[in-house]
Amino acid sequence: MITIDNILETNRMITENKLDVRTITMGISLRDCAHPNINQFCKNVYDKITKSAEFLVKTGEDIEAKYGIPIIHKRISVTPIAIAAEACETDSFVPVAEVLDKAAKEVGVNFIGGFSALVEKGFTKGDKILIDSIPQALSTTDVVCSSVNLGSTKAGINMDCVRQMGEVIKRTAELTRDQDALGCAKLVVFCNAPGDNPFMAGAFHGVSEAEKVVSVGVSGPGVVKHALEDLKGADFTEVAETIKKTAFKITRVGQLVAREASRRLGVPFGIIDLSLAPTPAVGDSVANVLEEMGLERCGAPGTTAALALLNDAVKKGGLMASSHVGGLSGAFIPVSEDQGMIEAIECGSLSIEKLEAMTCVCSVGLDMIAVEGDTTAATISGIIADEAAIGMINNKTTAVRVIPVPGKKVGDSVEFGGLLGRCPIVKVRNNWSSEAFIARGGRIPAPLRSLTN
Repeated sequence: MITIDNILETNRMITENKLDVRTITMGISLRDCAHPNINQFCKNVYDKITKSAEFLVKTGEDIEAKYGIPIIHKRISVTPIAIAAEACETDSFVPVAEVLDKAAKEVGVNFIGGFSALVEKGFTKGDKILIDSIPQALSTTDVVCSSVNLGSTKAGINMDCVRQMGEVIKRTAELTRDQDALGCAKLVVFCNAPGDNPFMAGAFHGVSEAEKVVSVGVSGPGVVKHALEDLKGADFTEVAETIKKTAFKITRVGQLVAREASRRLGVPFGIIDLSLAPTPAVGDSVANVLEEMGLERCGAPGTTAALALLNDAVKKGGLMASSHVGGLSGAFIPVSEDQGMIEAIECGSLSIEKLEAMTCVCSVGLDMIAVEGDTTAATISGIIADEAAIGMINNKTTAVRVIPVPGKKVGDSVEFGGLLGRCPIVKVRNNWSSEAFIARGGRIPAPLRSLTN
C-alpha cells in the first residue's frame, strides 16, 4: 500500500536529490528493411522509424507531466546497421547514418543508436563497410551513435578490430576537430555488449529482441548519496542494505514509467537498466557516493572496493523492483559526465590506471575520457585491448569511449555541453609503445570459463 510518506519521499528524491528517468529508449528492428538498393533501403528505414516512434517523445512528455517524474531523454536504438544493411550493394553506409539522423530529428528524439557492428569472431562484408564508414558518418550527423563489439567471453577478442578501432577513433577525432572531437563521444567499443542497453552511445537493438520494445534507464546517484549521509560511522553491512533499499525505490520509479510508456505506445516492455548514471550537475555524482562512504577523494586506496559494494548493492536492490532487468545495470563512471570524477582528475587523486582498475567491478568501462590529441592509434588500441580483456576474463560488459582531442594537452580541458559535460585532459602513460603488440592481429582465444556447456 502506498502511503503519503512514500509519496513525499519520492517527491524529495526528485526535487532535492535529482532523481530522474534518464531515458525512454524504443528499440526497433530494421531486419525487414533489407534491400540491395541502398536508396530503397534508406527509404524503408526512414519510413519504419518515423512510423514506429511517431509518438515516443509526446508519450514521454505526457508521462512526465502526469507523474512529475523528469524524463531527460527519449532515444531510439535500431538493429546493428552492419546486419540490416548488409544486402545493400554499396561501399559506404554513410547515407544510412544520414537517414538515421534525419529520421531521429523528424520524431524529435535526442539520440539514435545502432550504427553498429558485432565482430568478436571476425568480419562480414557489412561489418567492414560499417567500420570504415564510422568516421565520416559521425562527422556528418548530429544525433547518431555508433558502437562496435569486438570481444566476448565466448569468442575471445578480435585483435584485428582492436587495431582498426584505434585508427577509427583517431580519424573520427580529426574529422570532428572543430567540435573538439565530439564524434568520439558518440562512439563506444565493447566487449560482451548487451543487446538491450538503453544508454548511449552503446545502444543497439539486439538480433534476439522483439520487433519493437520500450526500455528505460534510471538514474539517481544523488538519492543514494543522500541516503548514506545519515550513516556516518556505520559498518559496510548497513551501508549495503541502505543502498539496496534506495536502489529498489529508484527502480520502482523506472518500472512505473516503463509500464506506462509500454501501454500508451502499444509496444512490449523490454527492460529496466538499473545503472546509476551521473550528470555534470553538482550533487548527481557517483564519485560523491564513494566519497560519502569515507574516501577523502575518489581514487584514494579503497575506491575499487567502495565501487564494488555500490555496484553489487544497486543490482540486488533493483532486481527485486522489476520483473525484467537488463542492459548494463550497475554504476557508471564517465569522467566528463560526473562532477566528482572531474574534480578527482583535476586534483590528481584519479588516473586512467585507477579508472581501469575500477572498471573490473563497475557497470561498464573507461567512459568519456578526453586524452591528448597526439595520443597514437596504437596506444588507444592498447587501452581497448586491456579493457576488452577485463570484460572477457570476468564475463562482464566492458567498454572504451576515449576522445583524443586535437591540439589539447594535459592541463587543458574540453567542454562538450549538456549531459556530456566537460573533461580535463587525462594523462596516459604512453612513454612506451604498444605498436608491435597491436600489429600482431589475429584473435586472443576465449578463456577457459567460456566452456560452460
